[in-house]
Amino acid sequence: MKITTVPEGSVPQDLASGSEQLYKIRRPVNQVIVPFMVKDETGHLVSGILPKDVSVFEDGKKQELNFFTSDPFSLSAVVILDIGMPDVAVQKVNKTFAALQGSFSPYDELEIYTYSTVVGKPTGFHPPGQKISEVFNDLSGVTGHNNGPAITGGPLGAQGPTINNIPVDPQVPTVITPERESHVLNDAILAAANDLSKRDRSRRKVIFIISDGREYRSTSSYQDVLKILLSANIMVFGIGVEGSAIPLYNKVERLHLPKFGYSDILPKYANATGGEVFNEYTRNSIEDIYLRVVGDARNQYTLGYASRATPSSNYREIEVRVGDHGPSCKSAYRPCVDVTAKAGYYPLPPGR
Repeated sequence: MKITTVPEGSVPQDLASGSEQLYKIRRPVNQVIVPFMVKDETGHLVSGILPKDVSVFEDGKKQELNFFTSDPFSLSAVVILDIGMPDVAVQKVNKTFAALQGSFSPYDELEIYTYSTVVGKPTGFHPPGQKISEVFNDLSGVTGHNNGPAITGGPLGAQGPTINNIPVDPQVPTVITPERESHVLNDAILAAANDLSKRDRSRRKVIFIISDGREYRSTSSYQDVLKILLSANIMVFGIGVEGSAIPLYNKVERLHLPKFGYSDILPKYANATGGEVFNEYTRNSIEDIYLRVVGDARNQYTLGYASRATPSSNYREIEVRVGDHGPSCKSAYRPCVDVTAKAGYYPLPPGR
């Protein structure tokens, strides 16, 4: 051991102080954990998958598994409620809160966020018991937005330019374009992701969003929020209601026009993080889907591997295969099964 002595009271800046520095061992940890779902053609989870059936690729290179389990996980879950939808949709969701709470187990922990033009946080993490019931009871009285078109005239609407209450040019009709309302879904997901990143790593971290999927005027961008989600290994599940649940609308909902936000951003988050989106229109179907969504999040397979790449901030693609790829199916299994996992991850940057 090399021992350096210096005059009393003059310790060099590059030498650590304290005895703990003498016994500090640095070792890069590149363990990657990937939850994934395997479903059959009817949409039900497939059991009995073994490690020998699974292959995982990072940036196209096959990785060696060092962890695999089919055990269910307790959940750290954040439910995000869209209260900026039309009131008919908000009231429909409000009546399903009992079923939503009942879909979680006593071993889970639950946090609730709301959003419309701003993000609200009615409660932090609690078991799905009395405290959560009180929060849901308060939220059941929340009303949504007016179901009709925006009011642009008359005593309740915005007025055109006037002088002494007389229109500037009575011959030319005044056209008033109502300002679009903000729907800060990105900001709500970011707040939830920051909370989840601090929870116990032994739990599966999930965000459940009940919304029509509109996103407009968030401070946070989709790419910035996605980076937090993938870095903290958080999955996003969506329950699309109102407009996003209409079958015809569902074919064209993934629109993003500059300065107009997203018409439905839920599929983008779900596909990137390994979650799912279920579009339901009636109250009964929404209640029925809660158990399925929570069950899918809890009862996934989980694999792990040590990445051979050096720590960095670069995005890395992940692909999970069950069996070999077929021309029309992500599996050699018959009947065909579908594999869902996150599309990639952001590793931690190198330590300093």
